[in-house]
Amino acid sequence: MKRILGIDPGFAATGWGIVDVSGTRFNHISHGYIKTLPSDAIGFRLDFIFRNIVDIIDEYHPVCAGIEEIFFARNKVSALPVAQAKGVILLALEQNGINTVSYTPLQIKQALTGNGRADKNQVQDMVKLLLGLKEAIKPDHSADALAAAICYHNNSTMEDYSRD
Repeated sequence: MKRILGIDPGFAATGWGIVDVSGTRFNHISHGYIKTLPSDAIGFRLDFIFRNIVDIIDEYHPVCAGIEEIFFARNKVSALPVAQAKGVILLALEQNGINTVSYTPLQIKQALTGNGRADKNQVQDMVKLLLGLKEAIKPDHSADALAAAICYHNNSTMEDYSRD
């Protein structure tokens, strides 16, 4: 059994999800999101995200992680804080020896639905189906993180699960 951490990076809200995989079967372990307050200093918010990711790693012991690429076509102002958040997330993963692969939203949609242009509802429906859940995952950030974890498995080889 392999344990995968999925992450949807954000500055205001970072989604995360943990799945176990055995063969082609997924088992939902946990999910949530890390929320920061706009009133807090940037450094404090980045440290809060970093510490929470480390806490998740310490609690669930994932062996690898899939993380969604940042895509900002229009709002370049918000791209910088999200990129900074992704940087501290990658640092936490690296410091804990977790093999990490980034995927574009298109790659994640393709891995889950077979259609890189799938809408959010289609992705959420597949996350729900693959994890055997009765209800869709809320909030969207957590569902996207679980989708990144599933994408990691669907695009991985045995070497992807360990670091040499």
